[in-house]
Amino acid sequence: MSRAPTRKAAEKQKPTEKPFPLKVNEARGEAGLWIDDVPLVLAATMEGLANVSSRLQCKSLNELFLRLSQVEIAAAMAGIELLTIRGDRDAALGKFQLRHFAACGMVFGAILAHHFDGGQGNGDAAGEAA
Repeated sequence: MSRAPTRKAAEKQKPTEKPFPLKVNEARGEAGLWIDDVPLVLAATMEGLANVSSRLQCKSLNELFLRLSQVEIAAAMAGIELLTIRGDRDAALGKFQLRHFAACGMVFGAILAHHFDGGQGNGDAAGEAA
């Protein structure tokens, strides 16, 4: 007698990755982030970083980097609010929970690293994204 697959077995068979619906320009240092069903695109713009730094009262770039990359709660929420360039940041913040911290840490690390990689930047890609 064969049995129907259990719910857990059926869930394992489903693809876990859904296509990301927003345009992400990685050459410009953008990264996609899901907060539950809300897609966001974040970028570490200088204006955004300055706003996060001011909100958190960071005394140095090192402090800002550590607080974002280690996903301090206030820093993560400020980062989502102030570094989001596409997507519904308010909806995402309404669904934001501790389970999202790992993904946030990876995204914050990626967008911050873009400032230290490459040196000359990518003006052509930035112009296309605007």
